[in-house]
Amino acid sequence: MSTNTVVPLRRRSNGYHTNGVAFNGMENIIVKKTDEYYYTNGNGGGVGKSKASFLTWTMRDAVYVARYHWIPCFFAVGVLFFMGVEYTLQMVPAKSEPFDIGFVLTRSLNRVLASSPDLNTLLAALNTVFVAMQTTYIVWTWLMEGRPRATISACFMFTCRGILGYSTQLPLPQDFLGSGVDFPVGNVSFFLFYSGHVAGSMIASLDMRRMQRLRLAMLFDILNVLQSIRLLGTRGHYTIDLAVGVGAGILFDSLAGKYEEMMSKRQSLGNGFSLISKDSLAN
Repeated sequence: MSTNTVVPLRRRSNGYHTNGVAFNGMENIIVKKTDEYYYTNGNGGGVGKSKASFLTWTMRDAVYVARYHWIPCFFAVGVLFFMGVEYTLQMVPAKSEPFDIGFVLTRSLNRVLASSPDLNTLLAALNTVFVAMQTTYIVWTWLMEGRPRATISACFMFTCRGILGYSTQLPLPQDFLGSGVDFPVGNVSFFLFYSGHVAGSMIASLDMRRMQRLRLAMLFDILNVLQSIRLLGTRGHYTIDLAVGVGAGILFDSLAGKYEEMMSKRQSLGNGFSLISKDSLAN
């Protein structure tokens, strides 16, 4: 029979959570049995049984949760709202262009760039400079500072992007505005899903925040937003490509951190060498 320690949402009373459990200074463990919960004192002794936590809530408990746990409450409302949207939405016909809210919001920008090729080329060149900035920073952290996490994260991210981008090849939007100076330079083909521009910038920004380079991180975040608006305006990416790019940057940064932790533990046991320590290369 599995057991687990409960961390309730309910408000505290006299410094302890009131959740149908009498705290006696010892670890309390809940064991679920049918529709009731049996409480033990951690030593095998029975304490009693009570109904599920939510069934014991009062109005004050509900107000407390809404006040102090408003973020999950907000997303709970979002679940209900988008269930209604999804189940009543008229599907886009098979022969029609995909609907993209980002394209709708940037129609005027698309018209301006289409009528001003020089401006489009200038913004493309600036965007390529920004890509070079984030790439230089990510590689610098490993080669010069001996911190490989951002570089490992970028390798994870771009490999996964290649797999997913090849697996589902989205059609190029009709109003796409390409440029020979945009990255990748030379009007070559590229994967739409997901945005490596956005994900790479996120990886660099997260590393900057870890190192307390907050102003530089803020600069990268602002440039990333401007980059995203431009990509929507040129139809270089769909909105979902950019949103997933943000998530991919966060995800692969986290995975790279877990990889570092795993390898550090392995190295402490005398197995393998570290990407961080120069001394390990001499062994």
